[in-house]
Amino acid sequence: MHSPLGLTLLLVLYAASVSAGSLDGIYGIVNRRIPQHSNGFTFELTNGTGDAFVVSDTRGHSGGITVHLSLAINMEVAFISLIFSFSYVTEIGGVDIWWTGSRLHELPSPLPSVGAPLTGSSIVPYRYHFNTVTFGYTTAFWTFDKWSLLLDWLALRGVNLPLAWVGYEAILIETFREVGLTDADIRSFLSGPAFQPWNRFGNIQGAWGGELPMQWVNDQLALQKQIVARMVELGMTPILPSFTGFVPRAMTTLSPNASIVNGSQWSGFPSSLTNVTFLEPFDPLFPQIQKSFIAKQQAAYGNVSHFYTLDQYNENDPFSGNTSYLASITSNTFASLREADPEAIWVMQGWLFFNSLAFWTDERVEAFLGGVPEDDSMLILDLYSEAQPQWNRTNSYFGKSWVWCELHDFGGNMGMEGNLPAIITGPIASLNWPGSSMKGIGLSMEGQELGNEIVYDIVLDQAWSPSALNISGYVEKWVSRRYPVKSLPPAAQKAWSLLSTTVYNNQNPNTQATIKSIFEKAPALTGLANITGHHTTIISYDTNSTVLTALKLLVQASDQNRALKDIPEFVFDMVEFSRQLLANRFLDTYGALVETYNSPVSTPNQVSSLGDVLLDLLQDVETLLATNENYLLSTWISDARQWDHGNASYGSYLEYNARNQLTLWGPTGEINDYASKQWSGLVGGYYQTRWQSFLSYLVGIKTTGEAYNATLIAQDMLAIGEAWDRRTWGTRQGETSGTKGDTFEVVTSILSRWA
Repeated sequence: MHSPLGLTLLLVLYAASVSAGSLDGIYGIVNRRIPQHSNGFTFELTNGTGDAFVVSDTRGHSGGITVHLSLAINMEVAFISLIFSFSYVTEIGGVDIWWTGSRLHELPSPLPSVGAPLTGSSIVPYRYHFNTVTFGYTTAFWTFDKWSLLLDWLALRGVNLPLAWVGYEAILIETFREVGLTDADIRSFLSGPAFQPWNRFGNIQGAWGGELPMQWVNDQLALQKQIVARMVELGMTPILPSFTGFVPRAMTTLSPNASIVNGSQWSGFPSSLTNVTFLEPFDPLFPQIQKSFIAKQQAAYGNVSHFYTLDQYNENDPFSGNTSYLASITSNTFASLREADPEAIWVMQGWLFFNSLAFWTDERVEAFLGGVPEDDSMLILDLYSEAQPQWNRTNSYFGKSWVWCELHDFGGNMGMEGNLPAIITGPIASLNWPGSSMKGIGLSMEGQELGNEIVYDIVLDQAWSPSALNISGYVEKWVSRRYPVKSLPPAAQKAWSLLSTTVYNNQNPNTQATIKSIFEKAPALTGLANITGHHTTIISYDTNSTVLTALKLLVQASDQNRALKDIPEFVFDMVEFSRQLLANRFLDTYGALVETYNSPVSTPNQVSSLGDVLLDLLQDVETLLATNENYLLSTWISDARQWDHGNASYGSYLEYNARNQLTLWGPTGEINDYASKQWSGLVGGYYQTRWQSFLSYLVGIKTTGEAYNATLIAQDMLAIGEAWDRRTWGTRQGETSGTKGDTFEVVTSILSRWA
């Protein structure tokens, strides 16, 4: 009835229910990631409910694997996420796919035997991924090559509901043109490429550094068509944009009788760039625009989803706190979605309820959510569940469906941190809470940087276990897959076991976010250390007994098995542990500097000596990061400039956007250093310059006895930032693309100096 050779699908029951194109995703991911085994799997579709699977050896065929799938499941997701990630390829094959690249091609041949059948099922219908701002902090300048790896990673980890924002502006522009807005009106509203998420949120309007070119808009639309097609091919349901209500200010002139209000100021931006104009949903123009937008979007991508992301009050309070007003906002917004798509489901972030606790009282939250009929017609992302959950204070969002999310990372900052106990017990407790309306588990980090991958893996894996995963056992298997060498030295396992109980066991909700190194912040005598919240600078563990010890264990492991030096993930971790060690040493030395400077008996030479240590640390950070391709500023800039179509001035515009987001985040440093990164070229070319200037200033005024002038320092840092943002890559001495130096030699030097 089927051949044991070849990738075949045996439709045991209800064969007609499987679409003709359902094999595309299976063939695609096999050809991309494990082409040598494309003939080793057989699939059988059986009657069942939910997302479930059974994996066993193929009868009568040595080296063959049979997968029994529930009829209820999407075929691509069944093969990819269930089979590869949660059973055969990881547990039996011992390989995995990482943000640093795929190791699936190392699956043994012939295929290892399963033995006792493997079974599994998801505990929630939705596995979610992305934050709206990830499309600025991480993926802003990606081409489809990078998207392809990430989408495979998502599929292999069971994600079936990803956010899909790329290309939004193209649809919006056509919709605005249709109602009579001119291109000049629209250009005055749209933001630059690196800042579009906050324009979509209604936080900012307009641009600095130049208006958004149509070339960018058109290129992003073409990219989105590729992304959405791949998501669908992989069995995912993309969450697509919708019309939120934010409009160019010219709309007030074009439609003077329309119900239009201005939003609040956001993060200190001048009124010309914020106070975004909002067309209220109960105005008849709102559903007209919504219907046009969704129709154009369906024409562009196909009728591929009924999930729509729509956030109207992200870090902006509503025009009125009256409960009937709030209910009218949501009821009319939802009515506009259903008029455009009768099956529409509204997806929104729950961040507003935490970010503005004073405004969003329980009564207002209930009225706002109550404006949407039927609990399953809305899906709320409880964005910061691991530290600041809102589902519990809102009585499970008053019955609306919601997703338990891990936020963890703000602005794409880079620092080792996590709370593994919370993210394995939190989802289970939330799901089992009496009356819970939780329907999903997901990731919502602001920036998807490469560190802390174990945190994100375990969140998505927990979506497939009805009980809390065993951390020690999970870490052991995870490390074995991450470093797939014969005879993995125990030291490698010991390093991660140590970190899992210390660095990744931070149970203080006030410091549960990626640790931001203070050398990324504008230098000052106060306000850098002991910061809690989104950008915590507190080290919650002893550096010597954790990070330093773990780094030494990795070095020991590489000495015992030199094959580890050829594993990209191992090399990355060597850099990551070393980077964190140096960042922590910088914090300690900075504390000594401040204490010495403030001492009335200290000398300028003592201040200068400690300043030299800080600069030495920064130079070693720069040298370390330059050895690994995942830590290069040049990659971020080249990713931006690759869209310039050979137009140098357009390339410079894109580069300015890329630089400004990392540094001033606004024309005059409105949210300065929010999206800072520890990248080679940024550390040595920007942070080091600022600290050199600051330290020279401290020595100078210590010598003369002048008073410390914080305003003068801030002005100097702003001037340095503005000058750096306007540069073009490669015009300064030492700015080169690509890696330089040997990671293991640099790590040896670091240990000799800073251990």
